[in-house]
Amino acid sequence: MKVLVIVAHPTIEESIVNRTWIEELKKHSDITVHELYKQYPDEEIDIEREQSLCEEHERIVWQFPFYWYSSPPLLKKWQDEVLTHGWAYGSNGNKLHNKELILAVSTGSAKGKYQAGGLNNYSMSELLKPFQATSNLIGTRFLPAFIFNGTYTASVDEIKESAKAYVNYILARDIFELVD
Repeated sequence: MKVLVIVAHPTIEESIVNRTWIEELKKHSDITVHELYKQYPDEEIDIEREQSLCEEHERIVWQFPFYWYSSPPLLKKWQDEVLTHGWAYGSNGNKLHNKELILAVSTGSAKGKYQAGGLNNYSMSELLKPFQATSNLIGTRFLPAFIFNGTYTASVDEIKESAKAYVNYILARDIFELVD
């Protein structure tokens, strides 16, 4: 299975978790790592190139740090410009149909803060619903997200373990066997 990982992290050089994930991803020939902020420092997205990349892969992963209950702005811009009517959705927009979509999200806060009664009052599943709605519109199969909580307090070993688990997760034929 060919996997496209679209990384959206505006300050990747400062991110131990996302940088470690990228290093681990790049060890696998069936994974294409595509860093939006490196590719488009001017934020001028090559729409045809991006659409081509998506068409060439069976599984698409959007990897990003959780920013204000969403993704960093360049991923949102990517969605706005690349997922066009007639290509990704609409009566003739079927280019992503039957592909799989996974989110790989890192959060600074601990998992307990993302639940009813926690600091953020909502679970990650609830907060990621707009991405699931997007997946529904574009005809992809939305698979459970890979979430790493607590980046602020994680040890180097925990981060390295998460990178290996992340790669195993996105390469798994049946992700539902891996989900708790």
